[in-house]
Amino acid sequence: MVTKRKRAALYLRVGTDGQTLDNQRLALEAVCEQRGWQVVQVYSDNGISGGKGRAQRPGLDGMLRDASRGRFDVVLAWALDRLGCSLVDLLDTLGELEGASVALILHQQAIDTTTPAGRLFFQVTGAFAEFERSIIRSRVTAGLERARARGVRLGRPRTSTKVEAAIRARLAKGEGIKKVAKAIDVGNGTVSRIKASMAR
Repeated sequence: MVTKRKRAALYLRVGTDGQTLDNQRLALEAVCEQRGWQVVQVYSDNGISGGKGRAQRPGLDGMLRDASRGRFDVVLAWALDRLGCSLVDLLDTLGELEGASVALILHQQAIDTTTPAGRLFFQVTGAFAEFERSIIRSRVTAGLERARARGVRLGRPRTSTKVEAAIRARLAKGEGIKKVAKAIDVGNGTVSRIKASMAR
């Protein structure tokens, strides 16, 4: 039986323009060569901080999009902090790779999710991510309940009756939404909402 050769992608990142990606690339290519894997794509973010989100890191974004399209089987990165400095962003990245059935190798930490021990790493980080999300949800809910108990009104503040009457009067004269909003010093959305209610 012929074993299918794994398709590998490399993700490289350095935080400043003065640093080079070459050392990371050479080390990761050596791992692929040793294992008989084919490097099919290299993604990089040069001079971009790991604290930046996916939207500010085109290399990371492209890698995750291609992972979801099944363009490779495993991603190799130099170290955990190359993927991200924020725990939330890092867990999101790990979750996306796992969801796409793409393995991950982190060279410096010797984390390899092509092995049972490495897969356990994914499962543990996923459990921590869910735990963190549940704590955040609980805190938000508790905060809302405390606010309600103090009589705080939640949601969008209501437009006063006097202001609403002034808006309606100007709209009835045929003035445009932007003109009314500017004259009464309210948002365009507020005027649009009142105009919509007048049309009912």
